[in-house]
Amino acid sequence: MRPFAFVLSDTATLVSRAHLVVHCLLVETEDGLILVDSGFGIGDRTRPTRLERAFMTLSGSSRHLDETAAYQVVKLGYAIKDVQHVIQTHLHLDHAGGLPDFPQAQVHVHALEYEGAMHPKTYSELYYLPVHWAHHPKWVLHTSRGQQWFGFEAIRVLEGVSPAIWLIHLPGHTRGHCAVAVQTADRWLLHCGDAYISRSDIDAEHTPRSRPKWIQPLARRLFPHVPRLRALLREHGDEVELFCAHDPFELAKLQSNT
Repeated sequence: MRPFAFVLSDTATLVSRAHLVVHCLLVETEDGLILVDSGFGIGDRTRPTRLERAFMTLSGSSRHLDETAAYQVVKLGYAIKDVQHVIQTHLHLDHAGGLPDFPQAQVHVHALEYEGAMHPKTYSELYYLPVHWAHHPKWVLHTSRGQQWFGFEAIRVLEGVSPAIWLIHLPGHTRGHCAVAVQTADRWLLHCGDAYISRSDIDAEHTPRSRPKWIQPLARRLFPHVPRLRALLREHGDEVELFCAHDPFELAKLQSNT
């Protein structure tokens, strides 16, 4: 995406567009494939609603079908039906547009996120598109049971399936927004969704860009967990690899390591 987003992204200035991505994660398990966030879908590209057309124009979103999760799954040598589960950090249109492309999959979300999508009440909940679940997906709703992951409120998804996957409830961007933690052989991957936008928000090695004063209250409300994520990286950076949905440099780094 190439929006004018200088107030939030390190990749934009007053006179240039940002360079953002929509970072999806595909996980191989003994129970089939699990997709973390489905991104923009084929339908978003081929038959967008009016709201989608407006959003894609304002955000400078790519229209290439080969960048959708469905195309990427097939490119990797899998079949669409191999994706048995989709775990959504949240259901905003740029994160959940691919759901119709995986009609066989169970869709895992926090129960509060489902409630917000079905009965939107706040400004951030205007970015849900019912067309993305018009195919009546197999919803699996999750609620907290008092479990913890590195001090965060957490919910184990798919008990008994390896690798271990947890929903980490980080409300703020939406009421049911979650990060998704995936255990690998040597570390955890933490897909933080929209809990932050640029790496400099959480990483002391990256020079944070000063945001305009007028945007700071909004940023604190939309991204209230930045201080906790910064502390997690500082204290457990050798155990947890953090990345968000939209930072292109984090995506490039992880791609170069595969």
